[in-house]
Amino acid sequence: MANLHFHYGTMGCSKSALLIINAYNQNKNGNKTEIIKPKVDNRFSSDAVNSRIGISAPAMVMESLANWRPMPDTKMVLIDEIQFFSPSDIDHLVHIADNSPVIIMCYGLMIDSNECIFPASRRLIEVGAKLHRMESTCQIPGCMRLATHHLRFDNTGNVVRAGAQIAVGDGMYKSVCRRHFNNMYHAKSEKVH
Repeated sequence: MANLHFHYGTMGCSKSALLIINAYNQNKNGNKTEIIKPKVDNRFSSDAVNSRIGISAPAMVMESLANWRPMPDTKMVLIDEIQFFSPSDIDHLVHIADNSPVIIMCYGLMIDSNECIFPASRRLIEVGAKLHRMESTCQIPGCMRLATHHLRFDNTGNVVRAGAQIAVGDGMYKSVCRRHFNNMYHAKSEKVH
């Protein structure tokens, strides 16, 4: 089994739920886990990974992974919202994965709402993490296409096309298919109601 994995998908595709379920199953089987989340992710809780379906698990909260080491008896590390860490944090994970028996499972977004790959996600691809695409459908009513992109909206419902990409929370985002992304992102005034 590969020691470094990247489970990626759009918002709402159950990445955090899968992380929590994986940790539960490993712990139930006697395999100690550690759960980590970035400090910037304080949507639902400052010290737990939470899924929209109502399950949660306690987590270590970190700004950086640079000085972190897994505990000696840890078998699996599960990291939520990996896109908010840095490429150098990914390099640190590679070192751990390559020099210990610990399995590292990363969960997060591949691209931001401007269709650009997050630097940490890009680094996971570059270093050869085993990729696991998690699928969900477009959140535009009536559309059943694969959600591949995110649209970000302001308070009046207009698409946001510039600015900081780290805006934690999903109330201002929709996961959409490529067609709806292109139609709405490149149209100057289309709104979602």
